[in-house]
Amino acid sequence: MKQESELVEKPKLFAGNYLKIWVANFMLYFSFYFVTPILPLYLRDVFAADKATIGLVLSGYSVAALAIRIFSGYIVDRFSRKKVLLLGFIAFALFFLGYYITGSIVLFAVIRTLHGAPFGLASVSSSTVAIDVLPSQRRGEGIGYWGLSNNFAMALSPVLSLWLYTHSQNYNVLFTVALAFAIAGFLINTTVECKYRPPVMDKQKMSLDRFILLKGWSQGVCIACVATAYGILSTYIAIYSQDVLNITTGTGTFFMLFAVGLIMSRFVGVKSLSRGHAVRNATYGVIFVVLGYSLFALWQNLYGYYISAVVIGFGQGSMYPAVQTMFLNMAPNEQRGTANSTILTSWDLGIGIGIIGGGYVAEHLGGYKFAFMMSALVSFVSMVFFLLYAKNEYLKNKLIKE
Repeated sequence: MKQESELVEKPKLFAGNYLKIWVANFMLYFSFYFVTPILPLYLRDVFAADKATIGLVLSGYSVAALAIRIFSGYIVDRFSRKKVLLLGFIAFALFFLGYYITGSIVLFAVIRTLHGAPFGLASVSSSTVAIDVLPSQRRGEGIGYWGLSNNFAMALSPVLSLWLYTHSQNYNVLFTVALAFAIAGFLINTTVECKYRPPVMDKQKMSLDRFILLKGWSQGVCIACVATAYGILSTYIAIYSQDVLNITTGTGTFFMLFAVGLIMSRFVGVKSLSRGHAVRNATYGVIFVVLGYSLFALWQNLYGYYISAVVIGFGQGSMYPAVQTMFLNMAPNEQRGTANSTILTSWDLGIGIGIIGGGYVAEHLGGYKFAFMMSALVSFVSMVFFLLYAKNEYLKNKLIKE
C-alpha cells in the first residue's frame, strides 16, 4: 500500500512550468540550428567566400557565446534567473533582424558574432531555470528528458531549413522563420513561474570557480572534443554532401536519422540516468560517438552517410545528459548556474575550434574528407581521455552519492 501511495503521489514531469521551459528551449535551439546548415551556403552564394573564410566568419558566434558563458553562470546565480532568461531570449530573437541588412561579409561577420552573446546567456539561464522548476524526486529523469528539447531542435530544424532552402532559394524567408520561433519561445518564457530564490551574495573574494566549475575541467575537455567533431559536421555537411557525394537533398534526411538516434538514446538512457548511472551512460555514449564519426569519415558513400547519422545521434544523445548530470553532481546548489555554464562553455569552445579548424583543413590540407577525419580523431581523443582519467576524477569529486 505504501508503494502504491508513493506511486500516486509522484509528481508529474511534463506539466506546468517544466513543460513551458522545455518548449521554449526547443524554440531557442530550433532558431539556432535552423540557420546553421544554410549559413555556409549563404556566405558562398552571396559573398563568394572560400572555405577558410566561411569557417572564420561563422566561428565568431561561438567565440561570443563562449565569452558570455564564462560569466553567465555567475550572472544566473547572482541575479533573478527569470529576468536574465527573458533578457537573453529577447536579445537573441531581435538579432535575427540584423541578417536582413548584411550588405557586406564584414557586416555579416559582426552581426553574427554579436548574436552569439545573447544565445549563450539564454541557453545557460534556460537550463538552470528548468532544473529549479523540476520536482527534486525526478531531477535526474528530468535532466535526461531536458536534452530532448535541444536534440529535437538539432535534428528537425535543419531538415525544415534545407527543405525551405531547396524550394524557395530565399535566405530572408529562412531568417524570418528563425525569428518567429525565437519570439514564440520568448513569449512562452514570460509565463513561466519561478519560486523566489535569494540571490547568492559573495562574501569571499572573486575567484575563477565562481565562473567555471574547476572540478569539472576534465569532463569539459571530453565535451569540447565531441563538440569539435560536431562543429565540423554540422557546419560543412551541406557543402560536403553537394561537392563530394553529389547529394543535393539528402542532408535533411541525415539530420532526420540523427534525430532518430538521439531519441533512441534518450528513451534508452533516461531511466538508467535517473538511477544514478551517469558514468555508464557517458561511457556508452562516447564509444558510439567515436564509432559514428569513424563511419562517416571512412565509409564515404550513402550507406556510411546515413548509418553514421543514427550512430552519432545515439552517441551524443547518451553522452551529453550524462556529463551534464556529472557537472551538477559536483556542484553545490548555489553553483547550478556555474555548472551549466561550464558544460555549455566547453561545448561552445569545441564548436568554435571545429568550425575554424574544419574550414582551415578543408581549404589547405586536403579538403572536406580530411576535415571529417579530424572529427573522428578528436572524438577518439575524447573517449580515451574519459575512460582513463575524466570518469575517475568525477567519482572522486562528486557531491551526490550514486
